[in-house]
Amino acid sequence: MPGDPFATHVINVLHLLLPAGERWFVSVLKQALPLIRDEKIRSDVLGFIGQEAVHAEAHHSVLEHLPSQGLDPTPYTRQIEWFFERILGDRELTGKAAEEWLVERLAIIAAIEHVTAFLGQWVLDARALDEIGADPTMLDLLRWHGAEEVEHRSVAFDLYMHVDGRYLRRVRAMLVVAVVMSWLWARGVRFLMRTDPHLRGLIKPRWRDLRRTRRLGRTPGYLDVLRSLARYFRRSYHPSQEGSTEQAVAYLAVSPAARAAEHR
Repeated sequence: MPGDPFATHVINVLHLLLPAGERWFVSVLKQALPLIRDEKIRSDVLGFIGQEAVHAEAHHSVLEHLPSQGLDPTPYTRQIEWFFERILGDRELTGKAAEEWLVERLAIIAAIEHVTAFLGQWVLDARALDEIGADPTMLDLLRWHGAEEVEHRSVAFDLYMHVDGRYLRRVRAMLVVAVVMSWLWARGVRFLMRTDPHLRGLIKPRWRDLRRTRRLGRTPGYLDVLRSLARYFRRSYHPSQEGSTEQAVAYLAVSPAARAAEHR
């Protein structure tokens, strides 16, 4: 976003977080396939796995592009990979313990997918990104991904409810996700602004920048995020209550990134 490095890097953190996270999604969901007894859920999960694999590949291409801009994302992305592989990765468990760890991770994925669906709807609605002159290719990449997050927003939640569904586990998973994602995102913004060669470390991220960019419509606001999380804590919650499938599908019909993804 020309003239707004803070808003630019708040959004750019997505490219650093998503490839490792979505590869982890794919691994965990493949392990869950034997637990699925409903053919529609199985079909939805298989489609979800395919989409997430393509997303990871697309955002990885951005990581390959950043060094040409003088910004090496490797120190941060290695930490993200370590987190998903070591903290949330497979463990030497068997029997019931192994199944419980798998279900715990499905609850975490359902919680993350609520957040990404919120972000997907936000980026579809964010006209301020067009108005400021955000790079059109990068913006289309984000909106294509956001539209697919909205489109498949119910899959991980339905899978979790199918194999377990305990409310307290769902709430606990979201509390963990909210804290960890906020921490990783803040670390990512600080990293990008510190290493951006155009800024030379002279501009540091501040909380008031988040309020400013939220007011201008260039980033999601933390109060908006908190309200979205609060909806997830309702016992009656279902992802179908969030976002607009019609809007998402309409964008996918015209997105250059979506058309390119079909030929991958």
